[in-house]
Amino acid sequence: MQIYGVSFDMVGKQPIVLLKTADDNRFLPIWIGHPEAATILMKLQGADTPRPMTHDLMVDILDQVETKCERISITELRDNTFYATITLSVAGTEVEIDSRPSDALALAVRVTAPIFVAEEVIDESSIEFEQGVEDNEQVVEKFKDFLDDVSPEDFLQGS
Repeated sequence: MQIYGVSFDMVGKQPIVLLKTADDNRFLPIWIGHPEAATILMKLQGADTPRPMTHDLMVDILDQVETKCERISITELRDNTFYATITLSVAGTEVEIDSRPSDALALAVRVTAPIFVAEEVIDESSIEFEQGVEDNEQVVEKFKDFLDDVSPEDFLQGS
């Protein structure tokens, strides 16, 4: 998947990162915090800060200890909370670290790590647009229309 953009829930003004599947028009909205939204947006827009932000510091630490971020994975949705892991390669061994999706995504945009989402999560929580999507503006408009009538509780399993 790829980060398609960051938007805001119209009701609660909560930031949402929007992931898009590579092979179709399915999108996965994940509600995140304001600081994480800012750091993701800054990196997507190519903005730099005079001092390292937390996620930049993570990248610097990984570089200094010769560790590579191989991928991040959104592994499950439980009790209206997404769970993620960061897979690191350390001295030839892969290590999985539990993470909030927002932190994993902020790291992924900095190191261009691939983003994976468990099929069950996509099946349970993604939004599919029936028509093809030609450009970002069209997706943003459709997504804003969708957000006008949705809340995080709508993504509870079994809803």
